[in-house]
Amino acid sequence: MKIYWIEAQAPRRVLALAKHLGIKAELIELDLVAGELRTPDYAWLNPNMKAPTLIDAEVVLWESSAIMAYLCTRVGSDMWPTHAPMQMVEVLRWLSWSDCHWGPAVAPFYFEHVVKATFGFGPPDSARLIDRMPDFVRYAKVLDAHLTDRAFVACGRLTIADFQLASMATYWRESAMPMDAFPNIVRWLDGLMRIPAWADPWPTSRLRLEQAA
Repeated sequence: MKIYWIEAQAPRRVLALAKHLGIKAELIELDLVAGELRTPDYAWLNPNMKAPTLIDAEVVLWESSAIMAYLCTRVGSDMWPTHAPMQMVEVLRWLSWSDCHWGPAVAPFYFEHVVKATFGFGPPDSARLIDRMPDFVRYAKVLDAHLTDRAFVACGRLTIADFQLASMATYWRESAMPMDAFPNIVRWLDGLMRIPAWADPWPTSRLRLEQAA
């Protein structure tokens, strides 16, 4: 199995899950700035020219939620509960909510303060975030209310929905997200940081594309 990644939120959740489940894979880091996501060979694997991408024998997958579901299915983990259809629907609801609402609400903050610094794209432009504040507050209220009496997003236990929703929001302090008004989200995020694989998902030894060829 191979997983292609960059240091960004979608690969983070996949790498954290693989580490948490003890799945062995070649973790191949791509150089975004050098254009390695746009090479013909990589674009053949992932036509979106983004990361992560998983290869496992004949299986080629992109989109982090699909990869996470595949990894869980491969090892029989109930973080994607194929044994319980209604639980699976509940996890799917929150994956969809993240993709359609929560992710777009937090992404601008993450991009300005984390992505730019990681890849050398210049300083954050805080003025661009002013118009994004209403959506952030709107959906943070939804999640904060949901987490009032819950430690996890779905099914009363850790699932891939937690990793999906937390990936960009984990960096709320660095990203200047106005999270202080949402204590249940902060409590949930701090709780996830007690999971070793989530707190430190990045490979200790970084295999480059040319090494994996």
